[in-house]
Amino acid sequence: MLAVMQTKSRLLGLAFASADALIEIAEDGTVAFCAGAGPDTDTPLTRWRGRALGQVLGPASRAELNKVLAELTPGVRSAPLSLLFPCSDGRVRRAQLRAFRLPDLAPATSCALTWDGAPFLLDLPETPPLASAQQFLDRAREVLDAPGREGAVDLAFVDVPGLGSAPSPVAERVEATLQTASLDSRSAARISPERYALLRDDGGEDLSALVRSAAAAEGVDLDVRVAEVSFSAGAAPVNALRALRFTIEACLRDGGLVAPERAFGDHLRQTLKEADRFAEMVRTREFELHWQPIVDLSTRTVHHFEGLARFGAGGGPAPIIRMAEELGLVEAFDLAVAEKAVARLRRPGGGTLQVAINASALSLSGDDYVQGLLRMTQTDPSVRRRLMVEVTETAALADLEAANRRLSWLRGAGIRVCIDDFGAGAASFDWLGALKVDMVKIDGAFVKRLDGDPRASTLIAHLAALCASLKVEMVAEMIETEETASLLRDLGVRFGQGWLFGRAQPEPVLRLPEAPTAKRLGLVEAWG
Repeated sequence: MLAVMQTKSRLLGLAFASADALIEIAEDGTVAFCAGAGPDTDTPLTRWRGRALGQVLGPASRAELNKVLAELTPGVRSAPLSLLFPCSDGRVRRAQLRAFRLPDLAPATSCALTWDGAPFLLDLPETPPLASAQQFLDRAREVLDAPGREGAVDLAFVDVPGLGSAPSPVAERVEATLQTASLDSRSAARISPERYALLRDDGGEDLSALVRSAAAAEGVDLDVRVAEVSFSAGAAPVNALRALRFTIEACLRDGGLVAPERAFGDHLRQTLKEADRFAEMVRTREFELHWQPIVDLSTRTVHHFEGLARFGAGGGPAPIIRMAEELGLVEAFDLAVAEKAVARLRRPGGGTLQVAINASALSLSGDDYVQGLLRMTQTDPSVRRRLMVEVTETAALADLEAANRRLSWLRGAGIRVCIDDFGAGAASFDWLGALKVDMVKIDGAFVKRLDGDPRASTLIAHLAALCASLKVEMVAEMIETEETASLLRDLGVRFGQGWLFGRAQPEPVLRLPEAPTAKRLGLVEAWG
């Protein structure tokens, strides 16, 4: 009986409003009931059921509609509001909307639509220019990390094969359509001539249909492929949001994926799987440290060993470490590496062994890493004197003053500090100027260039002189030939590391390969 009364009330409302269509909006904002004529014969109102009316309209009209609904007084009809509704063929049709609340249907809101004129082709909307790939990534980070944002957000990759060779008006209309459909009409980007990315409200318009309609309005038939993922902004687990950012970056780097609907989803699932696997590996310490010697280039004696992480079958750490940094997992890993290194220093017979371990710059963004390392070494000062921390510049270090304060805690306890991969990042000289350290390791790319680029020799010579004036030691990595070792020594570099002196081994190897200039093989020098 209640359903019959509600239906009568709805139809009375439709007749009272003298409208072409009646839409009932439930308390959650979705269309719960609709009756009457749609904007065209191929767009029945039943397609709107279960969706928010603002999403049916598109971003341009949402603000006006939401304002009217928010200010609506029960028992009073709103003033007419002129809105544009999309048709199935890319055209739009104008309608006058009046909203009112019937007592029998409270708290639902009824909206009467009266179609005004025939469908027409909408001029290109005035939209902001599409973002670049990096600008889009910044925008995605802003949205993903926005505190208190309500509702879900979709991330969509749109591939439009053939658009690159289509007439320019087609691309202009497609791009304007995508920008208008994006979040706040400013969250779309052009990744390549035929690929776009955008953020938009969850459950919005069918992007494939919108783009095809936009192209059809210019007389062109285009194939459209869309890959989407939906998530709750500000509510998803931190690692899930970081995994999404990591996947976005990967997809932006590879703008020519043939099947984005598979590649994007597969990449995201694989990233989440690898993140879980990495976290478990850190928890169970399921990795090894191999040890590569760093030698004095003049005496060829071993100075210390660098502990290098190895995952499974001798796999290198670089891609995994990058993922760990992006997903916020690297600090726990750095502490696990330190734990293994300290345990090796404490083993019987290791009293003269000296080692360096790597720590991401992200681990210095807070106090936990430094405090954890100091706690695990506090009972044995000799361990601290035989330990060095190499800070890697793979991630940004925003607060150099705070980082220097934390490094001073290590140095004050007797743990030495090295800037790793110097020259690989744009901030290297900022680091050297702001951080008090004991050693600088030249990035291997400079060493590789010594053979054919005289500028590399000049740069290294000047850097060696600078470090000498700062009383900072230098080590060069990736040395593979005697010629390179001799040249670096002559340029003022004291220490060297590379395959010429030995690869990383499961146990420290003191005996170096025979070298013509070797004086004493197998001696481990003191830090001083």
